[in-house]
Amino acid sequence: MAKPIETTESNKINLIGAGTSITGEINSTNGDIRIDGNLNGNLTTNGKLVVGPTGIIVGDISCKNADVFGKIEGRVNVSELLSLKANSNLKGEIITSKLSIEPGAIFTGTCDMGDKPVSRGDARPKGEPAR
Repeated sequence: MAKPIETTESNKINLIGAGTSITGEINSTNGDIRIDGNLNGNLTTNGKLVVGPTGIIVGDISCKNADVFGKIEGRVNVSELLSLKANSNLKGEIITSKLSIEPGAIFTGTCDMGDKPVSRGDARPKGEPAR
């Protein structure tokens, strides 16, 4: 009797290589994304994002986890862990549950952290007037 063939799904990685520039949106429902080139636009994935040392993203990001070695300018929304590595440079707004910043990383902007990140409109203390 023949045995059924068992398949296992490997973790898929989508790669934007160094020297490649993309203008527009990237959406991935399955798999991780690594950017070593340039992205001018928004990126959304249910997996992990890795921005390599030569990677540059100008736009909004939404992902489960992220390791940043390169540069990002925009709003970064990470549902679990955002890791800014030693030579990374992030300018913008961070919304995440957990944040790791290595010595040498550069971050300029705002950060909302916790198990349930608050929206920007709810970030002010009670009784403080809106700006």
